[in-house]
Amino acid sequence: MSSRYKLRGRVPAVRVFWTAGILALALVFTRPGAAAVLDVAPSGGSLAQAIATAAPGDVLRLRPGRYRGPVMLDRAVTVLGSPGTVIDGGGKGRVMTIAAPGVVVRGLTIVNSGDSLAEEDSGIFVTREGDGAVIENNRLERNLIGVYLKGPERARVLGNTIIGRRDLRMNERGNGIQIWNAPGSVAEGNDIRHGRDGIFVTTSKDNVFSGNRIRDLRIAVHYMYTNRSEVSGNVSTGNHVGYAIMYSRAVTVRGNASHGDRDRGLFLNYTNGSRFEGNDVRGAEKCVFVYNANKNIFRGNGFRECGIGIHFTAGSERNEISENAFVNNRTQVKYVGTRQIEWSHRGRGNYWSDNATFDLDGDGIADRPYRPNGMFDRVVWRTPVAKLLINSPAVQVLGWAQTQFPALHPGGVTDSAPLMRPPAAARPGEG
Repeated sequence: MSSRYKLRGRVPAVRVFWTAGILALALVFTRPGAAAVLDVAPSGGSLAQAIATAAPGDVLRLRPGRYRGPVMLDRAVTVLGSPGTVIDGGGKGRVMTIAAPGVVVRGLTIVNSGDSLAEEDSGIFVTREGDGAVIENNRLERNLIGVYLKGPERARVLGNTIIGRRDLRMNERGNGIQIWNAPGSVAEGNDIRHGRDGIFVTTSKDNVFSGNRIRDLRIAVHYMYTNRSEVSGNVSTGNHVGYAIMYSRAVTVRGNASHGDRDRGLFLNYTNGSRFEGNDVRGAEKCVFVYNANKNIFRGNGFRECGIGIHFTAGSERNEISENAFVNNRTQVKYVGTRQIEWSHRGRGNYWSDNATFDLDGDGIADRPYRPNGMFDRVVWRTPVAKLLINSPAVQVLGWAQTQFPALHPGGVTDSAPLMRPPAAARPGEG
C-alpha cells in the first residue's frame, strides 16, 4: 500500500477505490473504532458523498480543485485542504455549515456565499451543535459573513484570512467574524479586511479575541452585551472605529493598537467594570469617547495625535484614569459635565505633552496640578467659531486669572499629580 495512506501505528484492513468521472476517492479503514483517511478529488457531488460515507473522527483530504457548495458537516470529521482547494458556494446561501461537535476545517479557500443578511449567508456557519469547532488557516473571500458562530461553545477561529464584500454599501455587508452566544470561543491571529465589522459579538461571555489584524471596515472589534471577555494584542488600521465596547461589563482591553482609525480609537457606551491597559491609539478624531460608562480603569495607554484625546460625557463616573500619556492631541480632554473629577491614583497622574511646568524636587511629578479645560474651552465647544479669539488679550487674561484663582475653573478634570514623562507602559512599542 502507498505510504501516503498509512496511519502511524495502525495496519489498514480494507481498501476501497471508487471512481466517477475524475473522482478519486480512497478510503482507508483500520481496526474497529480507528479513524480513516479519505482522499477526495473534485467532481460532481464528490465531497458530499465523502461526507456521507465518513464516520466520526475520519479525515477528509481534499485535493486541489473546485468543489461545489453548499457543504454540510453533520459529523465530527476533519476536512483538510491544500493550495488550490476551493469550495464555491455559487452565490447562494451558506457555503459550509458545521452542525456537529469536534469538526476541524483547515487549509481551504471558501468563496461566494449568498448575499442575504436575513438568512445569515456565510462562508462558514457554525450552529449550536458545533461545540469545539476549529476553523484554522483558511482563506474566505466574497462571502457576506466570513465565519458565523451561532451558539456553539468553545469554538476556535485561528489564523484565517477573511476578505469581505466591497461591491455592497457598508451597511449591506456582513461581518468578518460574527459571534452570537458562543461562550468560551476564541478568534486569534486572523487577518480581516473589508466588509462591515471585523469581529462582531453579541450576547456572549468568556470570549478571547487576540492577535488579529483588522483594517478597512466600519468597526474593528464590536462588543454588544458580552461579559467577562478579553480583547488583546489586536491591530486596527484605517477603520471608522477601532474598539467599540457597548452594553458590556468585565471586559479586558489590553495591548491593542488603533492607528489611523477615522472617528474613534476606543468607544465606550454603557461599559462598566472593565479595564483598558497598554493600548496605543493615534490619529483618530477622538482617541477615546466615553458615554455613560462607569467604574472602568484606564492605565498605561498612549493617546496621541488625535483631535480630542479623551471625550467624557453623559454622567460617566468612578472611572480611574492614571499613568496614561496624552501626547500632541489638539484638545487633550473634552469633559461635558459639572462635577469635579480627579484623574490620578495613589499619587500618580498622567503625562500631558502640553503641560509646561516644573519638577523642582525631582520626583517625576509636576509641581502644580494640571487642569486640561478652562472656561474658554466650554465656549469653544458650544461655539467653534470662537477659536478665532483664542490668542486675544481677553482670553489670555482669563487663562491667567484661572491659574491664580482656581475657584474660577468650572467643574471638570483635575490631575493633581501629572507626570513629567510618559510612563513606560504608555510608550510606543512598550508595555
